[in-house]
Amino acid sequence: MSTLRNLKIKTSTCKRLVKELNSYEIEVKREAAKTAEMKERSADPYDLKQQENVLAESRMMIPDCRKRLESALADLKGTLAELEESGEKEGPDIDDARSTIADVEKVFESGDA
Repeated sequence: MSTLRNLKIKTSTCKRLVKELNSYEIEVKREAAKTAEMKERSADPYDLKQQENVLAESRMMIPDCRKRLESALADLKGTLAELEESGEKEGPDIDDARSTIADVEKVFESGDA
């Protein structure tokens, strides 16, 4: 049986993963700009290769983070549905969960477009 405490935890998890995904996307942009700048000024090939590796690692984190966010969203939806079935339909935690679900779905819509 789901509880409001579980709902709060799953809501917080989704919010944290959205922030994490945003930070990885920002990091990829920053590292891509740094790599391009190094190429423009003909940096040492070894340094350039290392920078390209950093960029590749940053890019690899985005799909992983999206997958974890997808899973967390499914858990949150399931917990919310269970609570609603048991009669818990109103309250600040439930409203927060609903708005978090909407926010996460927007992230996926904008990312898939």
